[in-house]
Amino acid sequence: MISSERKAFNRQFSAEKYQHFLNLLQQGLAEDIAFRVAETPVFISKELKEKLVLAGEEILKTIFDPDFKELTKCAIPQKWNVANETSHPHFIALDFAICKDEQGNISPKLIELQGFPSLYGFQSFLGDCYREAYNLPDKRSIYFSGLNKESYLELLKKTIIGPYQPEEVVLMDVDAFHQKTVVDFLITQKQLGIPVIPLEDLKQEGKKLYYLKEERKIFIKRIYNRLIFDEIDHVPDIFDRVVDIRQDLDVEWITHPNWFYRISKFTMPFLQSEFVPKTWFLNELPSVPQNLEDFVLKPLFSFAGQGVIIDVKEADIEAIPDPENWILQEKVNYEPIVQAPDGGVKCEIRILYLWPEKDKQPTLAINLARLSRGKMIGVRYNKDFDWVGGTVAFFEQ
Repeated sequence: MISSERKAFNRQFSAEKYQHFLNLLQQGLAEDIAFRVAETPVFISKELKEKLVLAGEEILKTIFDPDFKELTKCAIPQKWNVANETSHPHFIALDFAICKDEQGNISPKLIELQGFPSLYGFQSFLGDCYREAYNLPDKRSIYFSGLNKESYLELLKKTIIGPYQPEEVVLMDVDAFHQKTVVDFLITQKQLGIPVIPLEDLKQEGKKLYYLKEERKIFIKRIYNRLIFDEIDHVPDIFDRVVDIRQDLDVEWITHPNWFYRISKFTMPFLQSEFVPKTWFLNELPSVPQNLEDFVLKPLFSFAGQGVIIDVKEADIEAIPDPENWILQEKVNYEPIVQAPDGGVKCEIRILYLWPEKDKQPTLAINLARLSRGKMIGVRYNKDFDWVGGTVAFFEQ
């Protein structure tokens, strides 16, 4: 962390500046931001940035492996296997806890990974708002790979829209305008000019999908997919009422829903890196570790921290009826590295890649950070705290 910038920020911080920052964020948005945004960005050093980049490169080696699809074929629930899977994901998100390594140095440790889009639109806007509200210096950036705001948005446009017209590409989610991430949907709509179309508003004609715009049919060439199937899994006969998007359709997926499962907790046991905690599929666990208190138990097919058992007992393991759908993962101890006015705060940094259709490799593009004082990072574990929530990291170029 850059201690000089942290001290300077804390000295000039005030509740009035934070409120001004929140007003900037909300300005021009039709919907309220549905999650807490932290009082402060994170200032990370060039050394930590380089470790994050290296950690990402080591993890991507597994995803680039020619056998990766074969390795992860059991990751996709048969019920949610969608036709016409792409050769690679268009988005990769790697979540790192900021910890201390065995030598006492600050270092990232992988917590989760996703082959699914994150807040790519919102994070760029968030960085602008922090910079303006707190008058942050231009010498720090939220972007990687030599990108700036303009080139980043061009890469985002290339990834999502590609060769099509913006109206032919739809950002799709179930009940889209009532999602917690709707702020990102609306900002992305402004940045790229693409419409936000709820799953319920998709129409089908043969193998083609369309939506109605002022009584006119607009046929869809690409779906920027923001739907997580967990959100509709509990709805009986959902595809009797909406288009069954699992079928063979004449549409491109950005990114294909199967990648949500392939690049996920399911991938963790296959990763080999100093930046990855030891992880086993529960049904392949050689023996129950003596130091079970140093591990967490996670269900493979859940998101947002649901179902995680933090204080694991042997009885918890014995009670699992489907051990093939769980992992046992070495516990990661977050270091309270961000200094708030009243003490240290834990930090997690998500590095975000964009992989346009014809590019040979993904580009590390932008980041998302989260601050926590609770037992876990998620919102439900940080109620009633301040200096917690979503944020972004600025780092030395």
